[in-house]
Formats: sequence, structure tokens, C-alpha cells
Amino acid sequence: MSSGDIDFQASGPFEGPEKLLEIWFEPSPADVPNINGSEAKLGLRAVPRQIWEDMLDIVKCKVLNVIEGLEMDAYLLSESSFFVSPHRLILKTCGTTLNLLGLPRIIEIAANYANMHTVHRFFYSRKSFMFPERQLGPHRDWKQEVEFLDRIFKNGAAYTIGKVNGDHWLLYMTTPDSVSPYVSHDLSMRTMTAHMDDRPLDFTIEILMTDLSPTASKPFFFSDSQTELHSANPSALGLNLSEKLGITDIFPPSLTHLDAYAFTPCGYSANALLRWGDESLNYDSDSSTESRPPSIGVNHTDKYSHAFTKAGHFGEGYYTIHVTPEDGWSYASFECNVPLSSKRSHNGKIPDLQTLVKRVVNIFQPGRITVSLFISSEDNDPGDAESAVEGAQKAFRAALTRETEDLHRPYKRTDKINYEFGGYDLAYASFELL
Repeated sequence: MSSGDIDFQASGPFEGPEKLLEIWFEPSPADVPNINGSEAKLGLRAVPRQIWEDMLDIVKCKVLNVIEGLEMDAYLLSESSFFVSPHRLILKTCGTTLNLLGLPRIIEIAANYANMHTVHRFFYSRKSFMFPERQLGPHRDWKQEVEFLDRIFKNGAAYTIGKVNGDHWLLYMTTPDSVSPYVSHDLSMRTMTAHMDDRPLDFTIEILMTDLSPTASKPFFFSDSQTELHSANPSALGLNLSEKLGITDIFPPSLTHLDAYAFTPCGYSANALLRWGDESLNYDSDSSTESRPPSIGVNHTDKYSHAFTKAGHFGEGYYTIHVTPEDGWSYASFECNVPLSSKRSHNGKIPDLQTLVKRVVNIFQPGRITVSLFISSEDNDPGDAESAVEGAQKAFRAALTRETEDLHRPYKRTDKINYEFGGYDLAYASFELL
């Protein structure tokens, strides 16, 4: 997005890399207290929009659009995105926003409006900043961010992944106090939900791209005629650009509700809500598990993709894209939480991991890429954890380092790091153009 179009940003280079905050108040939507006795929106989704907008004022960003799904609401912001589920919030903000300063208010809102008084799990992550000297508040450096979070959480841990003197990824996370993230602490509620073995794993892939090619950056600058034509509806211009560049085809349009926005004079943001599971895998959701054919598009030896198919689970996920195209600090990010197979497939509606990475990179043609896959692990079995992250690493490498007709240019891998945390595993890799 453009620094010139955002009220809260000063003039000068714009910081594209986002601060990503994710906070869970319950392990799943089924654990959320129904304080209204209604089948309508529950938990955090029942909080009035104005309350969230007041919180976002603290962060220094505005709501541009909102789309409502079956399981979550997606807020498109002047600086990135905000996703609200009954039990969980994801706040992703770029520029010089004060992401962490919104956290105390978020905790208050959850207690006062949703009767959720404790934090189940918390995650905060970001790529290394391009212009750290421009940041404000606790975001001036990683040490200050960690100190800020340590004053709120007593069980947090901070990590640096990658080259300290180059591109790296920073993570702060907490673990549940004596509660597994996959087991409800309410026995009566547990009987209403699927067995923990049948729950989908928590899955987030981020593709962070810098040094976009001039050819890829050009469509995100808008001429005076385009701006005048769509000045009353920047969403229309954003959707038009999404179709032109193939963003609408990253996932099947029939499964996607896309909300896009074109900034003046340059920049782009998009949120999408995605249906995934039985329907997206091309088999009958009414048939029994035993009678189904092997999942199309999912390999049953692939732990984290098989987890959501064996019980016939389906749900709603998201992806989000943000683009800052200016030369000197060009940047694009893609994030998605739909579980994808690391095994190559040509049949399913949902792309496999290798196909997804290649589709995204081809749109933006970056000079440098950081890819991370953060997945939950049901236990600490090193064999399972290694197979999941190693499968992802192989998919990253296959997508980016081979000279193929469907990749604009090949890359070389400059970093490969696998990490095991408490209940989560990370596959991290960085690439540069050959």
C-alpha cells in the first residue's frame, strides 16, 4: 500500500513487513461461552464493530471493508488486516502502526463482551524491519517488544530465526497453562465436538517477498484515469486488478469470497474467506469415511493435510495479500491458514503447497523470499514433526529452485531452518534470485 494515502503515516519510505498478532481465548469455537443463548454470532464475533474500531484507533489504523463468513469476519484495514473468529483474533498491521498497544484493550474486550477472561495461547511475529528507526512505541526494537509482552504474559518465550545480520523472522509465543490446545477444558462441551484426533491442525503459511520486479510492481500503480474512474469505489479497482493478475485464481473462485482494495496512488490489499474440506477436495461430504475414495488433492501420509479429511471435516479459512510497490522498499506478503498438502497433486480443487508457492511468487516476481510454515503438532513425537516440516521444505525447494516453464525465474535457497516449539513446529526458508 502507499504511504501517501494513509492518514497515520508520515512521509518517506513505507514499512511493508507486518507485525502479526494472534490471540486465542479458547482452544476452539465449541469452547466459547454462549452468553446470549443464541445461535447467531458467538464470542468475539458478537462484539460490536464500533468497539473493534475504537481498539484499532489505538493501533493507528482504520477499517476499510468487512466481509462476513460462516465462521469468521475479515476486516480490511488501512494498514493490512484483522480477522475475528469466535475464539481467536488475528491482527496484522504494517507501516508504523502500534500493533502491540492494542493488546491490553483486546484482552479487556474479550472479558467484557464475550465472557472470556483468560488467554489460551498468544503469538506475535514479524519479519525484520526495513526501516526500524521509523518505528514507534515498543516496536522500536525486538527487545522492547519482548519486554512489553513479558509484562502481560508470564509464560512467554521469544525466538529469532534466520540471519541476525540479514533477513530473519522474530517470534514470541506462549503455551497454555496445563491445558492442551486440542482438548477442551469443559468435559460437557468436549462431548459436543469432534475427537481431538479428528480436529484440523492449526496451519499458517506466510510468503514474504521483497525487491519486486518492475514488471510485477507496475500494475499496483494507478494512473489518473484509473483513479478518477474508481475514486468512488477503490474496491472495484482492487477486484479488477485481482482478476487481471490472477490473484482470483490462486484458489478456486467458487470457494472464495474476495475483498480487495486499491490505494491511491499505489498499493493493494486483499482479504479472502475460503471454504475448504470435503467440497473442495471433490468428494461427497454425505458419504461415510469408509466409503470414500482416497482424498483427491491430499496424500494420506501427509499428517497435517490428512488430519482434516479423515473425519469429513470442512470449514472456513482465509488468505490475505498486501503490496507496497514503491522502488527501494517494494514488498508483498501472502498469508493463508487453509491446510495444504506438501505432496504434489493435480486433481484437487485446493492447490498443494508447491503449487500455491509458485502461483504467488509468479504474480510478484520478487528478488528475495522468506517462506514460513507454522503448524501445530498433536504431540512432541520428533518423527512426526520432522516429516511435516521436511515435507514443507521439499515443497518450497521444488517450487522455487527448479527451472520450469511455470516459474518466472529460478531461485537459490539461502537458509533452511526447522524448529520445534511447545505444540508447534516451524519450517523456515529463504531464497534469492539466481
